[in-house]
Amino acid sequence: MSTEDGEHSGCPKEVVTDENIKKIHKMIWNERKLKLNETADTLKLSTERVHHIIHEYLGMGKHRAHWVPRELTFDQKQRRVDDSEQCLKMIKRNKPEFLRRCVRMDET
Repeated sequence: MSTEDGEHSGCPKEVVTDENIKKIHKMIWNERKLKLNETADTLKLSTERVHHIIHEYLGMGKHRAHWVPRELTFDQKQRRVDDSEQCLKMIKRNKPEFLRRCVRMDET
């Protein structure tokens, strides 16, 4: 009996590369409603590997049909605070112009 890991069938770990992680990240940020199988088909990867990359390497999950970060880093939280403060300043200066430029409607 051996305690060493043997060969496993299925998708090789070489699929989880920095290049594939970056491609998936870019695809999700460009289209938050992107489906798992669409991403897998585009990159010619298995849906299991794409799911693994999204959850384990990008730290994202699905929420109301959108991919969102599960946990924000301190820098991401601070950036959101800074962006919110900037938006408040813009609203105070010219509310109608802010609403015209920044508010969007979404079908969901």
